[in-house]
Amino acid sequence: MRKEWFFDRFCGAQIAVYAEDGKIAEAVFERGNSAELTGNIYKGRVCNLVPGMQAAFVACGLERNCYLPLGESAAIFTSYDGDGNAVHAPDLKEGDEILVQIVKPPRGTKGAKVTCDLSFVGKTLIYLPQTDFLGISRKITDPETRERLLKEADKLREKGTGFIVRTAAADVEKRHLKIESEYLKRVWRSVSRAAQSAAAGDVVHREYDLPFRVMRDSLGGGVTHIYVGDRATYEKIVQLVRMRSDLGERDVTLYPGTRSMFREYGISEQLHTLASRTVPLENGGYLVIDKAEAMTVIDVNTGKFIGDSDLESTVFETNLVAAREIARQVRLRNIGGLVAVDFIDMSDESHRAAVDEALTEALGHDRAKSRVAPMGDMCVTMFTRKRTNNDAADFFLQPCRHCSGLGTVFSDVYLAVSIRSDVAELFADDYTAAVVDCNRDLMKNILFKRYLTEEARGVWREKRVYLIPHDDWGYEKYTVRGDNAKVLSLPDSAQLLY
Repeated sequence: MRKEWFFDRFCGAQIAVYAEDGKIAEAVFERGNSAELTGNIYKGRVCNLVPGMQAAFVACGLERNCYLPLGESAAIFTSYDGDGNAVHAPDLKEGDEILVQIVKPPRGTKGAKVTCDLSFVGKTLIYLPQTDFLGISRKITDPETRERLLKEADKLREKGTGFIVRTAAADVEKRHLKIESEYLKRVWRSVSRAAQSAAAGDVVHREYDLPFRVMRDSLGGGVTHIYVGDRATYEKIVQLVRMRSDLGERDVTLYPGTRSMFREYGISEQLHTLASRTVPLENGGYLVIDKAEAMTVIDVNTGKFIGDSDLESTVFETNLVAAREIARQVRLRNIGGLVAVDFIDMSDESHRAAVDEALTEALGHDRAKSRVAPMGDMCVTMFTRKRTNNDAADFFLQPCRHCSGLGTVFSDVYLAVSIRSDVAELFADDYTAAVVDCNRDLMKNILFKRYLTEEARGVWREKRVYLIPHDDWGYEKYTVRGDNAKVLSLPDSAQLLY
């Protein structure tokens, strides 16, 4: 099986895609102006205490104040086997300055959730500088290996501190654990020094960028090749590969073409489906995925599938196929939190149990932790999934301004990405100029947010790209055409890209 990662950076965004035999299995998106906040450490100021909620609200320099539960362990400790004592928030009063770390990013109208249990994540270890806790990944199942790794981690910690042994530590040497533990301790000492002179609201530690996080947390399991569409990202990934024993520099390729790399490898069309609420199933059925404020709701339908025997068997087969596809979709779209699945009604209790088992097994291949509740008589299954990155929908979609946000349209960054790919296709076919007709507001956003600056000043510097605004076009409508004329006949409203 081909296991490949694709990295690219354009229009102010970074994208990483994992594919197995050409079919995408995981996608991570990060906009330049909304980089992942989870893991960042801030020097915050307590704004107010809410005893009835056992919580404090902390100003960290973000758009909304952060939510700090009092007397609650960080979620990280519930994901590993181990014992010890979490820090919890100290006795606080309004105006106190404390170090907090984001464990859940802000979403919608809710501010970020933070903890006082600081942690620094490495490839094999998680260092807890203020928490007396020793833990190990539940995916390491061999008793002798677990005992050995816990003893080695225990030797590496000082009094009052802790380590969590990650799954990747199962096959590494003791020397590697020591080297990584010393590195994580140096990071903590650097953060401590920065915090002493920082003002309230300052960030004193940032989580690493997308390529580093993917290389640290996701890359492995027999990856056969890495393709990179951006030279700066390529150089960064090569440096990271040099620190690994399971990959070599020749496993990393800088895409040499002038067309869109994702289009060239058949990735773009698959990514586009992530913006759709309807997902076809291989047997003719389909899923409908809707996001609500508190949960995601997935409806299963038989569609064109009529089966070969009785109704119960037809429904059962569709639900089994749906269960496996649902697990794939929540991973692809990075759907987190509570998910409700309305399966097609089944009267046979053994069939309901089998569908639950299929869903649980399929979710087990996901890095993010999930917990599935048994299906009820109404054939509705509820499960939770830990949120690990930004939801794919946040990259592809934005609220529609014409219906007060009740609906969505493609986001300006995604439309800019699509236009970029179309223009690159024209220039690869030897056109000297490209003319883009689009909605006036979209044109303003492309220019104001400078989505195509790098291309205009780099690979397109010998080309011409003109934008023509239209007041009566929908936000998502645009056309791109090529031209080789030295003098173009264009309306007065046309504007040269940068």
